[in-house]
Amino acid sequence: MTTQTWRVWAIYMALAANLSKEQVLKQACPSCDATQLCNCSSMGLDFVPPGLTGKITTLDLAHNRIKHIRSQDLQQALNLRVLLLQCNEISSIDKDSFLSLGKLELLDLSNNSLAHLSPVWFGHLFSLQHLHLQGNTYRDLGESSPFSNLRNLSSLHLGNPWFSTMRQGNFEGIAFLDKLWIDGGNLSQYEPGSLKSIKQINHMIINLRSITVFSAIVGDLLHSVICLEVRKIAFSTPAEMQLLRVMSSSFAKKISFKQVLLTDATVPEMISILADMPKLVELELIDCRLLGTGRWEIQIQANQSQTVKVLTIEKLSIEQFYLFTDLRAVEGLLSLLTKVTVANTKVFLVPCSISQHLQSLEYLDLSSNLLGDQSLEHSACQHAWPSLQTLNLSQNSLRDLEMTGKTLSHLRKLILLDISQNNFGEIPDVCKWPKPLKYLNLSSTQIPQLTTCIPPTLEVLDVSANNLKEFGLHLPLLKELYLAKNQLKTLPGAAPVPNLVAMTISRNKLNSFSREELESFKKMELLDASDNNFICSCEFLSFIHHQARIAQVLVGWPDKYICDSPLAVRGAQVGAVHLSLLECHRTLVVSLICALVFLVILLLVAVGYKYHAIWYLRMTWAWLQAKRKPKRAPSKDICYDAFVSYSENDSDWVENVMVQELEQACPPFRLCLHKRDFVPGKWIVDNIIDSIEKSHKTLFVLSEHFVQSEWCKYELDFSHFRLFDENNDAAILILLEPIQSKAIPKRFCKLRKIMNTKTYLEWPLEEEQQEMFWFNLKIALKS
Repeated sequence: MTTQTWRVWAIYMALAANLSKEQVLKQACPSCDATQLCNCSSMGLDFVPPGLTGKITTLDLAHNRIKHIRSQDLQQALNLRVLLLQCNEISSIDKDSFLSLGKLELLDLSNNSLAHLSPVWFGHLFSLQHLHLQGNTYRDLGESSPFSNLRNLSSLHLGNPWFSTMRQGNFEGIAFLDKLWIDGGNLSQYEPGSLKSIKQINHMIINLRSITVFSAIVGDLLHSVICLEVRKIAFSTPAEMQLLRVMSSSFAKKISFKQVLLTDATVPEMISILADMPKLVELELIDCRLLGTGRWEIQIQANQSQTVKVLTIEKLSIEQFYLFTDLRAVEGLLSLLTKVTVANTKVFLVPCSISQHLQSLEYLDLSSNLLGDQSLEHSACQHAWPSLQTLNLSQNSLRDLEMTGKTLSHLRKLILLDISQNNFGEIPDVCKWPKPLKYLNLSSTQIPQLTTCIPPTLEVLDVSANNLKEFGLHLPLLKELYLAKNQLKTLPGAAPVPNLVAMTISRNKLNSFSREELESFKKMELLDASDNNFICSCEFLSFIHHQARIAQVLVGWPDKYICDSPLAVRGAQVGAVHLSLLECHRTLVVSLICALVFLVILLLVAVGYKYHAIWYLRMTWAWLQAKRKPKRAPSKDICYDAFVSYSENDSDWVENVMVQELEQACPPFRLCLHKRDFVPGKWIVDNIIDSIEKSHKTLFVLSEHFVQSEWCKYELDFSHFRLFDENNDAAILILLEPIQSKAIPKRFCKLRKIMNTKTYLEWPLEEEQQEMFWFNLKIALKS
């Protein structure tokens, strides 16, 4: 071979090998075909699928049964950016398994069975930014740092229920982390300085039980952590709090306690420590427990923090909350707070003195609590919350809208008020409100009708999810109106709301609106009227499409059409919506369809009447019933020796020759003839079936006339369960005249079959042979 030939052959073999690998990969993981994302999660794999190529950038192998990562498994995945291996059974990884993954940015090995971490695994992952190692079985991070070469690492998540030891040098090589999460519920041995090599951590989450270890970690991170989130730790005794004195020197700007236990004995010291933190701005308690009633065992001795501005308390559990004191001990620490959230904490009262000390408060969220009308009046007493601009009282126990407005009317800076998800019901005609109020949320408050109680100063009004049937309030400054989930059948008038810019009236009962109604809103830029009862017509769609007054109009036909101008809603454009004849002329099309259906039904009735369709249906039903009956009737029900099936054109021979011969024989035979023995008034099909069932034999007189008779065919069909059981002799065939089996019509397929498989009697024209015929027939009837 020439050199050129060898080159072609080599290229061919390489392509064939690559194609073969891709086919193998496709079989193991079908979603990997011709895509950069390879999703092989939850497929029951116990190995890394072969055939991975450089095309793949994301490989998801989570939730499988992989136990071992081999050197060659990922060797060809040179461009891999994301590798997800969480929730497998991985217990071992070859030292060079990740050698070729220099572009990898995210590696998730969480929730596996790794008993140790090797620095060799991560030695060549120079681009790695996110590493998840939590939920394995390792007890420590080794003698040195597994992360020394991960210069671009941004987030690190490690730890497990068995993780117990951290040593100096474990984090060498890491200078900056955006997020560090340590799950150290059983971390008991911490060498001071282990985390000191990290110069800055924007967000640290630590789950600990040991106060001693927590104190040591905080001591190492005094100047490096910006946001510290502490989880699942219990501060129970004052002695434990002394170990946390070091935290008062922390430069953290935010402290978050989640699922933490506090007691009356530890709260004063905790407040004192937090108040001394020089840069603390925000304090957060989420899903915590407080054992006590606020009767501190020692006096709170803390200087008012000059930096803390934000306090968030959510889902704080106080088992004896009804015995909690008035918090006078902390009054002096509250005056500089600007944003306070106390949500879902069973608050039924804010003491007046506390409210009066919140002099700088601009934002207050008391949602999902137990505040009633009387308790709100006490909480929002005179001189309370003088700087408040935003107040959220949603999902409480307020009942009287007039009293709520009056209670808050002295708040001279209140701009936004959310009192949604209360139960106001009927509202009065006149109410008193804070003068600067611009935003009011009354959604889901069971209001059946709006009155002039609503303040005229509003710029935004939300009355969604009520029982409103009309809207006619005069609100000259209103810019945004939310009316979704009500019972409105028409658009609100434009005159009472001349400055309206945006309106949401989705999920009401609107059928349509006119051009004049729409264009009367002079400043409207957005109208959302989706999910109503609009009748989609070409005229309406064209009107919506071509109007130029409003920048965006959403008109939804349920789950099908969105009409929009200039038309970008839910990923579709009205300009691309082409209505069919049905949508454009629905009434006309429906009328035509109904008329057509009526004509078809009328035609079918006429055809059925002409061709006796009802009779054929009855006959088919009877035939189906006959098929399901037993092949032989009980002996006591047999009344005849034979039922005679014959054509009316052969009746002369049957009645004058055969009947005379057989019924006058000694002993005589009892024959069933349709002319003589059928029950008058009974349906003929039932007569046939009953006669066949009550006869010992069925005697067919075959002739050219027989095979042309429809009734003879039916008699064959109804008796098929006895005729074509080749192991019985219930059928006797008499050939009155010669018939070729090929000449028998195809509809007599059963007759053709029996003539080809059974012997039949031929009527002889010679008189000397007729005696033998009668003898054989009588023998057959007696058998």
